[in-house]
Amino acid sequence: MDDSLLKAVRRYTEAHADPAGIARTPIPSLTTIRATAPSGLQYDISRPLVCLVLQGTKQVTMGSQAFTFTAGDSLLITADVPTVSQIMRASVVAPYLSLVLDLDLALIAELVEAMRLVPAEDAGPVRVEPTDAEVADAALRLMRLLERPASVPVLQAQLLREMHYWLLAGRHGPAIRRLGWPGGHAQRVARAVALLRAEFAQPLPVERLATVAGMSPSSFHQHFRAVTSLSPLQFQKQLRLIEARRLMLSEGMASSSAAFAVGYESVSQFTREYRRMFGLPPVRETAMARRSEAAAA
Repeated sequence: MDDSLLKAVRRYTEAHADPAGIARTPIPSLTTIRATAPSGLQYDISRPLVCLVLQGTKQVTMGSQAFTFTAGDSLLITADVPTVSQIMRASVVAPYLSLVLDLDLALIAELVEAMRLVPAEDAGPVRVEPTDAEVADAALRLMRLLERPASVPVLQAQLLREMHYWLLAGRHGPAIRRLGWPGGHAQRVARAVALLRAEFAQPLPVERLATVAGMSPSSFHQHFRAVTSLSPLQFQKQLRLIEARRLMLSEGMASSSAAFAVGYESVSQFTREYRRMFGLPPVRETAMARRSEAAAA
């Protein structure tokens, strides 16, 4: 892979990145990221995506598994899974640069049928592979399209279709293919995950989630864990804690208010579970974040 894509992403991020280093593009599913220093731990529930790293090094942890990927690698996430990520190598001279594409499940389903692909065996929801040359080439043409804004509405659909095609045809193909089967376990669990994301602050009985997924409760529990690595209750808990952390650190909400906002009835329970997940009690982490902001000002 030559450095044309690296140069294109560097130009775009230098012109458009926000203070956090994220440069959203006129193509809603496409984002570029830039960092000039190693980062702290970042917690998220990732949606299905592919991340092409062009410079620097990043590590993503899911459960007990850690994945390190560097320039020339691509990270694939095929399910809504909780991840902890950290940029490991970046500097002002050689910033971390990556391109992230949210996967279009409807487009994948269409291409799986057109390509006459057969179902693949279940695999883990996170994996790292060298980036295929065809994928990098399609990504480069997407980045060049951004340099001609008037062309984006006309040409983005066919270029996104081509990039998904090459992802399916390449190293990540077998794992992505599972997303293209409407009746498959990944798609059915995804319907329950969508409900969890929309109503995470509300009580959600497993029976209701199983009905949405079109499975029996016992089968749903088994397949949900296989796809996401968590039980439905653990998944909902992590959604709540991640959102509460965002409310406190980004919006300045008090810890007790954040706890109630995300569905907790007990502040003490919220504090215990927050500390277990993030390593610090919420009040202490918030105070440390404010001191760091004041020192940087």
